[in-house]
Amino acid sequence: MAQSKSVFSKRFWLKSLKRLLIVALLCFVSFWVLDKLLPLPIEDFEQRSFAQLVVDAEGRPLRAFPDSQGVWRYPVTLDEVSPLYLEALINYEDRHFYQHPGVNPFALMRALAQAIYHGEIVSGGSTLTMQVARILEPHDKSVAGKLQQMFRALQLEWHYSKDEILTYYLNYAPFGGTIEGVEAASFTYLGKSSKGLTASEAAMLAVLPQAPSWNRPDLYPGRAKAQRNKLLDRLAEFDVWSADLVDEIKQEEVWAEYNTQPVLAPLLSRELMSHYPQHRLIKTAINRNLQTELELSVSDYIRGKEKGLSAAVIVMDNATSMPLAYIGSADFANPERAGYVDMTKATRSPGSTLKPFIYGLALDKGLIHSESLLFDVPQSFQGYKPKNFNENFNGAVSVSQSLGRSLNMPAVQVLNELSPEYFYTQLTNAGLKLSLPEAASPNLSLALGGGSATLQQLVGAFSALGNKGVATELRLAPDQTQKKLPLLSQEASWVVQSILRQIPLNNHLRDQYLQPTKQIAYKTGTSYGSRDAWVLASNGKVTIGVWVGMPDGSFSVNNSGRTTAVPLLERIIRIMPSDWLQPIERPASVTMADICWPLGTLASLQSDENCHKKRSAYLIDDTAPATFADPLSSNWHNGVMKVQLDAETGKRVNNQCFQGSVVIKGIALWPKSLEPWIAKPFRSDSLLPEYAENCQVNVSSNKLRIVGLDPEAVIYAEPQKKKLPEVQLRAEGVTGQPYWFLNGRLLESQLESEHRIALNDLSRGDYEVIVVDETGAFSELHFRVEQ
Repeated sequence: MAQSKSVFSKRFWLKSLKRLLIVALLCFVSFWVLDKLLPLPIEDFEQRSFAQLVVDAEGRPLRAFPDSQGVWRYPVTLDEVSPLYLEALINYEDRHFYQHPGVNPFALMRALAQAIYHGEIVSGGSTLTMQVARILEPHDKSVAGKLQQMFRALQLEWHYSKDEILTYYLNYAPFGGTIEGVEAASFTYLGKSSKGLTASEAAMLAVLPQAPSWNRPDLYPGRAKAQRNKLLDRLAEFDVWSADLVDEIKQEEVWAEYNTQPVLAPLLSRELMSHYPQHRLIKTAINRNLQTELELSVSDYIRGKEKGLSAAVIVMDNATSMPLAYIGSADFANPERAGYVDMTKATRSPGSTLKPFIYGLALDKGLIHSESLLFDVPQSFQGYKPKNFNENFNGAVSVSQSLGRSLNMPAVQVLNELSPEYFYTQLTNAGLKLSLPEAASPNLSLALGGGSATLQQLVGAFSALGNKGVATELRLAPDQTQKKLPLLSQEASWVVQSILRQIPLNNHLRDQYLQPTKQIAYKTGTSYGSRDAWVLASNGKVTIGVWVGMPDGSFSVNNSGRTTAVPLLERIIRIMPSDWLQPIERPASVTMADICWPLGTLASLQSDENCHKKRSAYLIDDTAPATFADPLSSNWHNGVMKVQLDAETGKRVNNQCFQGSVVIKGIALWPKSLEPWIAKPFRSDSLLPEYAENCQVNVSSNKLRIVGLDPEAVIYAEPQKKKLPEVQLRAEGVTGQPYWFLNGRLLESQLESEHRIALNDLSRGDYEVIVVDETGAFSELHFRVEQ
């Protein structure tokens, strides 16, 4: 009997197991068929595009662009989310997430029992997988809806891994309104990536999807705190987080703000969005603190300026060629200043900002050294007759003076020796391809702003002065290739930046932060009509570019590099970290030695007699090139005139008038073009010995002279009249066009003949009038005015 019962029991269980297997097989087949007939609509997730987010160097948002439906949803992976958030989420929502097949029957039975006992829903039975299913395919609250949700959950588990399902939740979970996904919620409410969530923040966000509108932390911090603490109690109960940690977190208040649209570096963000339309997260090197302070400072600065005026600023890291700050316009939200126009990309005349490269390339070609003698005088270069910005002329100047004072005439003189074609080619090879007028070829006007460039191009080129002569092109994102483009030698770039470093930012400034350190070289520029004001600056750490002007390219009032761009540069330097003012070490091949004017060569190779003015110069490889030849001095060879002297008397002779013993003497002469501007003891008439009595040279009766007023005359106002009479002067013996100067300032003749000039409204004082013709001949007249 016992044996028959045992056999019956075995048969019963075998039949039961068989039935279960059959049921299971039928269920599996049914599920497989339904899975084929009702495929998982996972493409719905793929069709929900993510918002675009541009972030700073630390991953914090600069600007965000919602998807086509206006939803803020930022892509994130498991590795990019704080482990604290994952712990809080899983242990609060679905402790057995990694064990169940998508549906947890025990949780469902518990939820049903609690609902029956309390007469209302106390807890949900949905797993995280079921919540993803509901996000993917929303349904109404009914038995049919719940069954649909469970079926989709099983499908998710069948086709995807646990980590993939969890990633879907992290990206698509609702956090209130148009906010979806933990990354968007973290940026919106906390202003940070979910990677950096604290334990308190992680707990607060983990409970938010349960009732996102009711528990919004920015509107209802008390409710959000209560829900957070409820989660914390559960984590302590399950020994996920220690009781001490939970008690500590509970002491923290909930703080949040609602900010879906950060607007920092808006024009850079817009540019990057257009470059990377498929990228959901775009990284930059922007220094958030610097960017914020500069945007406020530039906006504040421009507010008091001319109506319609705008500004642009780039601070570029020399090591990476990426912007640490990027301000495309002075006021992005101001249509009156065309704030929506990115002026870092606008093609404009660069003014004098290219002069450092003229001198740097000339240094590399062995044409000049830092103290070479240049001619700041009226000159004609194949018909091109430039003027200085203030229309004054200074005569004899050095390279360092010419560059430091941004004189036009010497820069054109050096470019003429260098050749505009060579200059243009070298800039192009270094990434600065100047835009020229249609059918135009490179010419001498490049020295003064002929051609056009953008602020981005100029910053890339100017970085050569802080980067051992190597230029670059500004790259906006890390995946853009960094270009290293040789422009100058390390030696030439150091000499140029050393000259520019000596220029005070403000002649009245006594700020120890800016003046004594002199750790940044800068160059200003102003385009014709004051349309564009520039300043470019560079040192071992950063290169800074500033532009100020009218976005539409119209004339501006009192807008120049010195008056409007440099004050912005001062503000930038004050805001920048002080350790960014890095000096540049002088190369060993750059040495300092004494040279002499007018010859320009080493003082040690000249006689004291020929060394009229001694100057200390920076030399590259101990080379001191001679002064440029003067086209007006036909008998001037390398600055030395060979003359024959009577061996006994030392007077000047020639073969036609003297047959005795002679000696040949080389006398250093100043270029003829400079004679009107140099002291009389250095003029050729004073330096050359007088002729012997029988060797007198006939002086032309047509010698240039000024008539109309006696030398050293004193002029008084007429009795009973407050105004002085008009003084009219005439030049006689002129060859070609005359140039008139009053106390060094070029005058424009208002009379019918250029040989005459009228002087009006003279005040009390001493005056010097000089007239120079195209052969270099000149005459000068001194007079005094008394009231």
